[in-house]
Amino acid sequence: MKANLAQVERALDAPSPGNRLILLYGPDESGSRALAARLERAMGPEAERIELDSATIKGDPALLADEAASISLFGGARHIRLSLSNAEDALLAVQALVEAPTAGNPVVAIAGALKATSGLLKFALGHPAILAFASYAPEGQQADRLAASMARDAGLRLASPEIAKRLAAAAAGDRAVLLREIEKLALYLDADPDHPVELDHATLDLLGADSDEGDMSRVVDAVMSGNPAMLGVELARLAAVGIEGIPLLRSVLKRVHLLIQLRAQVDEGGHVEAVMNSAGKAIFWKEKPAVQRQLGLWDSPRLATALHRLMDAERALKASGTLGTAMGDEALLTISRAAARKR
Repeated sequence: MKANLAQVERALDAPSPGNRLILLYGPDESGSRALAARLERAMGPEAERIELDSATIKGDPALLADEAASISLFGGARHIRLSLSNAEDALLAVQALVEAPTAGNPVVAIAGALKATSGLLKFALGHPAILAFASYAPEGQQADRLAASMARDAGLRLASPEIAKRLAAAAAGDRAVLLREIEKLALYLDADPDHPVELDHATLDLLGADSDEGDMSRVVDAVMSGNPAMLGVELARLAAVGIEGIPLLRSVLKRVHLLIQLRAQVDEGGHVEAVMNSAGKAIFWKEKPAVQRQLGLWDSPRLATALHRLMDAERALKASGTLGTAMGDEALLTISRAAARKR
């Protein structure tokens, strides 16, 4: 059945035999993994975690139910983490799990974005022994509150609310990126929850991920303005300093979302300059010429295609057995070439 955030947090913090499966899905896989970590904490550091994936249980649909009912060799607690790169491959195994006479070990499954037509999602939403929760990347004030909370948990005392805004913006809604950034800052300041240390703008200017914002913007402009040659140079330069993969995809995704909103207004009859002006602070003043130029290059159907290509590339990067960041770079180059053909 469909669960809200409070319900799924309670279920993960205090596992119940009545919940045979907790399905965490949606586009924010970092958020899903952060929720899954709550079960691990609830089970304790000595608990045994069994890792399964969709390919394994597709070949042996009874395995999931068997593992859920199994007792640890040493009699300790056990829990199961199910990674679903292909959710439909897990349907038979999940059906067997909820129909099994016993299943004492809690099971949490992590999937990406599932379509409404997904057989697994339909089954999960309709079964009382399954809790299903969709994770979406935090935005706006929700993202700021998340950044402030995570910083506080790491022992960072924020000098002003603007610090939380900068942390959230630099992570582009990715909780994993945000967590790594906060851990880096806490380590530099020698902060921990028992000995909190103030984080101010000066420290963030020195170490913060948003110090790379100018580099990111050059990649975004090279992609969306159709300059593959410049993009190749920027990708190589950033890779040399460890900036590659998902953060770059997220930066371009942010621009694509903005262009989709602006293009929709233009399609409804709005004048380009009026639409740009109505966006206000959503467009940084230095980026306005580039955004306006890109608005002329991209129509709504092509923006939708670019959006799906970027999302597919991000999912592929997160999946096991991919070609690493090369797949993300190829997606960016493909989009840049598409824009170049319209120049």
